[in-house]
Amino acid sequence: MTTRIEDARARAEASFRKEERAKDGAMAMTEYQTTIQLVREKTERLRALRLAKEAAEAAADKSNLE
Repeated sequence: MTTRIEDARARAEASFRKEERAKDGAMAMTEYQTTIQLVREKTERLRALRLAKEAAEAAADKSNLE
C-alpha cells in the first residue's frame, strides 16, 4: 500500500523528469537552429566563391579569344 508521501514523491519525480525533458528539447532545438544557420552561412560563402571563380574563368576565356 502506498502512502501519501510516496505518492507525492512519485508526482514530484515525474514533474522533475518532465521539466528535464522540456529543457533537453529546448536545448536540442537551439543546437539544431544554430547548425542550420551555420550551414546556410557556409553555403552562401561557398556560392559566392564559386560565382567569383566562374566569373574570373569567363573573363579569362574571353580575353584569350580576343
